[in-house]
Amino acid sequence: MDLLDTLTAKGLRGETPTREEALAVLATTDDELLDVVAAAGRVRRRWFGRRVKLNYLVNLKSGLCPEDCSYCSQRLGSKAEILKYTWLKPGQAAEAAKAGVSGGAKRVCLVASGRGPTDRDIDRVTDTVAAIKEADPAVEICACLGLLSDNQAERLKAAGVDAYNHNLNTSEGTYGDIATTHTYADRVDTVQKAHGAGLSACSGLIAGMGESDEDLVDVVFALRELGSDSVPVNFLIPFEGTPLAKEWNLSPQRCLRILAMVRFVNPDTEVRIAGGREVHLRSMQPLGLHLANSIFLGDYLTSEGQAGQTDLDMIADAGFEVEGVGESTLPRHRADIAAAATGGCGSGAAAGAGGGCGTAAAPGEGESADAAVGGGCGTGGGCGPCGGHAHAAPAAASVGAADAKADAKADDRAADEVRTDLVRVRRRGAGTELAPNA
Repeated sequence: MDLLDTLTAKGLRGETPTREEALAVLATTDDELLDVVAAAGRVRRRWFGRRVKLNYLVNLKSGLCPEDCSYCSQRLGSKAEILKYTWLKPGQAAEAAKAGVSGGAKRVCLVASGRGPTDRDIDRVTDTVAAIKEADPAVEICACLGLLSDNQAERLKAAGVDAYNHNLNTSEGTYGDIATTHTYADRVDTVQKAHGAGLSACSGLIAGMGESDEDLVDVVFALRELGSDSVPVNFLIPFEGTPLAKEWNLSPQRCLRILAMVRFVNPDTEVRIAGGREVHLRSMQPLGLHLANSIFLGDYLTSEGQAGQTDLDMIADAGFEVEGVGESTLPRHRADIAAAATGGCGSGAAAGAGGGCGTAAAPGEGESADAAVGGGCGTGGGCGPCGGHAHAAPAAASVGAADAKADAKADDRAADEVRTDLVRVRRRGAGTELAPNA
């Protein structure tokens, strides 16, 4: 179809599509889905080859958060039966990180619940980073501690933190519907503080909270404008005991469309499948690897993922390979920009590091680069709505009425099939007596 030809050509050149084109991706039918995945997959391979970056979460402090984010199992008033514990000691966190690194993770994401860190909390994270990097100096560290105050980002950078995660989650227009104790502007400010201090910006979204297609496109374009080096795509995990417990809006097909749209808007940016991958993509997870070049290994903050070895087997079986420590995640032109902005950190090794696919290719070299190229954090997640909240885009007017009606019925069935059996509260790893899943 003309839409996919246009999007592929733009993506291979590193260009951003129009909003109308992004909306049209979300409005495609199931009959067109494999064509959408194939088109976005060519863009993914152009810039990242067949490499998959592995990330590993360490939950430094779990539960008891004073914020009221509706999607989060750790929120104020949550009745979700999750683990609750205060700050891990540096040695405990380092031991948890070791499990992920030994499984192939090149980035460790240190996450703590709460509105934002105190100066004492920054000291704790500094000690934890030192313990982790003493064991493995090459590991990337991403911190996710909430809203940052002045000079805290600089302190994290000085401590050896490489990146900072703070997700925008949804569009500015609907942010007040999911949280009232802070604003969308607060989140943007924190991402800007982190970037300004020389930290690589990691910021993404949560799909599946009842938002419209327009909301999804709005937040993805906002992330592009913010200059995020890494965009985690979370799919809402509807925890019992939270306000969004009944928001089962997604199908695997809807999730793939969202990932494809994010890839087209961010052709040369790390796109990560984050929370909710197992819950919503289910047996379609391998197709997601054709769109995203990064995943979390093993468990998440408060929910259990599939076994780490299963993740590794899935990557190999789908014909992909785990990205090595010496490989730059971002293409060279993006790594150069990130290095200039962050003093050499960025979403991967410094620009001069050896590189996997696309690292030596300049934008605009065309599709022939495919052959030469060969080969997130947040407190919750879920996939995008598949029914009544979607809006058809003008560019998708060619979609037949019968196909659209059939897709709507399929989406209604997906929304009716509440799969609470798929949400497994994490009972292992950091903060427990059970070994981590990695």
